Order: sequence, then structure tokens, then C-alpha cells
Amino acid sequence: MGFPDKCSKSNTPPLPHSPLQPLNSKNELIERERERGRRAFVRVSALCAILCLVVSQLHYLGGECVAKMARARADGNPRKRLVTTVLVLVIVGAFFYLYSRNSGSSSIEQGIKSLKDVGWKGDESSSITEGDSAIPKTIPVCDDRLSELIPCLDRNLIYQTRLKLDLTLMEHYERHCPMPERRYNCLIPPPPGYKIPMKWPKSRDQVWKANIPHTHLATEKSDQNWMVVKGEKIVFPGGGTHFHYGADKYIASIANMLNFPNNIINNEGRLRNVLDVGCGVASFGGYLLSSNVIAMSLAPNDVHENQIQFALERGIPAYLGVLGTKRLPYPSRSFELAHCSRCRIDWLQRDGILLLELDRLLRPGGYFAYSSPEAYAQDEEDRRIWREMSDLVGRMCWKVAAKKNQTVIWVKPLTNDCYLKRAPDTQPPLCKSDDDPDAVWGVNMKACISRYSDQMHKARGSDLVPWPARLTAPPPRLADFNYSTEMFEKDSEVWQRQVDNYWTMLGNKIKPDTVRNVMDMKANLGSFAAALKNKDVWVMNVVPENGPNTLKIIYDRGLLGTVHNWCEAFSTYPRTYDLLHAWTIFSDIIDKECSPEDLLIEMDRILRPKGFIIVNDKRSVVLSVKKFLPALHWQAVAISGVEQGSDQGKDDAVLIIQKKIWLTSESVRVSE
Repeated sequence: MGFPDKCSKSNTPPLPHSPLQPLNSKNELIERERERGRRAFVRVSALCAILCLVVSQLHYLGGECVAKMARARADGNPRKRLVTTVLVLVIVGAFFYLYSRNSGSSSIEQGIKSLKDVGWKGDESSSITEGDSAIPKTIPVCDDRLSELIPCLDRNLIYQTRLKLDLTLMEHYERHCPMPERRYNCLIPPPPGYKIPMKWPKSRDQVWKANIPHTHLATEKSDQNWMVVKGEKIVFPGGGTHFHYGADKYIASIANMLNFPNNIINNEGRLRNVLDVGCGVASFGGYLLSSNVIAMSLAPNDVHENQIQFALERGIPAYLGVLGTKRLPYPSRSFELAHCSRCRIDWLQRDGILLLELDRLLRPGGYFAYSSPEAYAQDEEDRRIWREMSDLVGRMCWKVAAKKNQTVIWVKPLTNDCYLKRAPDTQPPLCKSDDDPDAVWGVNMKACISRYSDQMHKARGSDLVPWPARLTAPPPRLADFNYSTEMFEKDSEVWQRQVDNYWTMLGNKIKPDTVRNVMDMKANLGSFAAALKNKDVWVMNVVPENGPNTLKIIYDRGLLGTVHNWCEAFSTYPRTYDLLHAWTIFSDIIDKECSPEDLLIEMDRILRPKGFIIVNDKRSVVLSVKKFLPALHWQAVAISGVEQGSDQGKDDAVLIIQKKIWLTSESVRVSE
């Protein structure tokens, strides 16, 4: 089974109503269809005119040749004209060939169809019959140079569109999604020699070099033991910029500074969620996992390119992001510890706005561990920075919990008392009462202190039980959504049964080490992730930007996640997740008038070869997704609930898909 020719941005028309810029109305869709129809008519008319000229030329030459042959005049002119005719035919044939290739490489070969024509809208008769003509037989493959494309973090896009960004504020590392006409509607190819990633826990310490063929960090950070190239593998000794001799020893030293029992960083389960800012290749987060502590390792796609890609290839939770101008996509009071080891961030800029963003994210009594020259160096500049930073955190009501050698650890207050006792006009100010500290999607950072809720203030802390009981205990912030304990427990029970059903459907396709990086594309309360507690996986729980912001419930359960709009590309490298769980996400995309076809292509980008997708949605939607499998080079593993009248009238169905592995060379081929 072969792939179509590779495509580049210049010859790949965008899919209809791109998820990055949804159509405003059905009229816009109709107008776009008419415009494409007019363009097609012009092209066909031009071709017909050329054909008419060629046919008339052939007719003329044929008649003249016959007459001259009859007169036996072999002066050679007919041969010359015949050569000319052949050349004309070759040129026309080449034109037809190129035209057919460009037309055939379109992601939707039959042109734009409405959502109902493809069957997405729920009309099962059209889904089964009429919509088939709108299903692409093949989807083009991107150029090899796009094997690491992140559409909304594409520096080439910034250069080409000449966006006016403030580099000093790191705006060029924030999300900037392409307009529809600049989208690459093609399948991202793996790099040459790509191999199925190593299994966890072996992957924590080594990965295949062919999967991420970038070794510059091994040279640049050779004295810090970030990574070492050994033949076909890249090995991670566990070092970092500030812990050359191993993250495990460094983590134990932090626990010792805080007087945690037995020098174990989890503090008997009370410390669970960590934010590692400027994480490098995430060795700090990788070594925390053995202590039942989970870190969101955060870094931009900067000069240390591919650091987050290495982290995810290793099976360590990580996310592409930057402390720039926008709030990080996490709710308030999500982390017990924030960590910065030589992260090279100017914490004093803009009235301390970046440090105030960390303050928003830390729980009451949370810690900020800061390992940097300012904490210990004696030159005048470092001492100046230390004095100003100490003054700033003092006005923020932080106190020094411990300071030793090259590391200082500050601790936040447990209540609002310190904030309320500050002198009038103290800077930074408290945020306004109408500011929602949990509103994060596209929201600018604010240079103010987010006070605790009345519940946290009275409880003198987050009032969370220790891990692992935290995973299943109803968190206090359930009350923010008027959810009862019974509703929470029922949700957990339902998803435990559902996950058991998924694994039954997967059968022998899945082994204990088959899956490591999991994404729940619509996580709600995080019960899908909680149901995987006995499996050696971690879950990126994604909460839609336009729904109830339940992400704080997910963090209160000791899990990780982010806010996202699935009408846009996700902030991750290609081939970074083993399993995607899509519960009603396609129905949501259709309701928002975004493109489910584009979402399928984005899911293919995120998913590793041999990875799985679980689609749990309306029956008609599942049937429509199933039709795209050949074009995406996916295969159905199992399906249930698609029979008419099945499950006592329930309208939901489940489709489990596996992505095939394929490679490209000069011509695209399947190498499974």
C-alpha cells in the first residue's frame, strides 16, 4: 500500500474550515465552494482551449502529410512538423500530469463538502452513502523537512508573516497559529530510520538517536551530563545545569533542606505536583517519578531546541511553553513546588510579573526552589539581583525556608493574613476581586497577587489529603462546580468500567509496557486518568477552553493537564503520545464549526507510529471517523455500539484505532 507524493505548503490547499480559523458561517463555506468551483471552471476551460488547438494542428498536419506523400515529395518538412507535434503533445501531457497530481494531492480530493455531506452532522443515511464521495482516498505526506513541525510554534511562520513581536518578552516563543491558507494539510513523516521508542522505564535513560537526530546538546552540555551519544542511542546520565552529578542526589538534597522524613521529596505524600521551569531534557522530573512525585516539565522551543521532544521521547511528562506575556495554561493553586535550576529567567522584569505567575500557581504553603548564581555568588551584579529579588518576595509574603550552598527555597504563606497586613500601596498589589485566577487561555499575566479563596484561607492550606489517597478522595474545590461527593464517586466508577472495557477491546494488542504517554483530549474530572492508576503510564489531561474549567479538580487529584482549544494544534512535537482518548471531542469540534478532518490530521501528528486512538462518540460520528482510516493509514482494532438499536437505544459507540508505521525515502513507502 503506497502513499501519495510528498507535498509542501505551496501545493497543498487547506482543508475546509481549518480548525485554526473556523468559518464564521455556513454562507462563508458556500461562498468558498463557489469560488473553488469558479477557479476549477477557468482551469478546465483553459485545458479545453489547448486541446482544441492541438487537435486542429494534428488535423492540419495529417492532411498535409498525406498530400505530400501522394506527390512523393520527400523534402523532410513533414518530419520536422511531426517532431514539433510530438513536442506539443509532450508538453500538454506534462501539463495534464502536473495538474492531475496537484488535484489528486488535495486533502479532500472531491472538493469541499458540507459537514452533513460527509456524515459528521448525524444524518446516518448520508453518512453511509452520499458522504463517501467526500472521503479522501489518500492524504498527502509533508516534505521530510517538516518531520518536527509544531504548527502553532513554527518560527518559520513568524519570519514569513513578519509578526511584530517583542523578543525581550519572549513573545516569539508563545503560540502563533497559522491562518488557513498557510496550513500544512498533510501527514507528518517520521525521520529516516525511525524506530519504535524504547519502553519505560528503560526509556528514562536512553532513546534511539534516529528518532530525534539532534546531538548538539550532547556537545554543548558535555560538562553537565545532560546527554551522551553512544552509537545508535542517546543516553541520559541524569545530570543537569546545576546538578552535574545526578538529579537523584540533587532531589535528596532539597528534601534534606526542607527536613522531609528520610530525605524523600514527597514528604509522606503531601508533596505531589511540581512545576519545573526551564527543565532542559527533564531529568529532574524523570527522577522525581520514583518518589511518587509528578512534574510538569516546561521549556520553550528555544536555542536548546528539542529539549521537550527528548523529555517526551523518554516518557517523562513535559509541555512546550514559556513565561512570556500570557498566563501558563494551568489553574491557580496547582503545584506544591516550583523549581528553577539555572533557568536564566529575569524574575525582576516588569515589576516581578513572572514571579507573580509562579505565585498564582503555587498552593498555600508551596515552595519555590531556586538554584542560581544569584543565590550564592559574590560579584556585585549577582548581589544586586539577590537584594532586589529578596525585597520583592518579601513584599509577596514569601519567606526563606532554607538556603544552602547554591540553592535557596522560599515558602508561600498558608493564609491571606500577611497580604491583608501589608502597608497601603505596597507593591505588587492584590489582584482585583473580579479577577479569575483560573482563567488562563489567551489571558495576559498580571502583576498582582492572587489571594486565596475563603475556603483555603479558613482551612489554612489546600486541605488535600496525601497521595495516593488524593487520587480518589473528593477534593474541596468540587464545590466550585456544585458537584457533590456522590457525583464525583459515580464519575470515577463509570470511567473505571469504561477503561476496563477499552482494555478488553484492545485484547492482545496491548501489553503492560505498550503504552506510556497518554492524552485524554477531554478530561472532565480526570476519572479516565484515575482509572489507569495501576498501569505504568502518565496522562496529559486536556480540558477545553470553552467549558467548565475542571482542570483544578484534576490537579487536586494529583494529576497533570492543560487547557486547550482543539480548533488549534496542540503544543507538542510530532510522535509524542502512545494513546489518545477522544471522548465526544469530535462532536464538540462540529458544534464549534471547526473541521473534524483537520483534527484527524492533528491527531496523526501527535500520535506515535503503532500508537492507539480511542474514539468514544455518537454512532454517526464514529462511523464517519472510520471512513477516514485508509487515507490516514490507520487500522481499526475494535468497534462496538455501531449496530442500529444496540445498547437499548444508546447513541454512543467506541472505535479503537492503531496507527501504522511508515517511512519515507525519495518516494514514500510503507515499511511495516
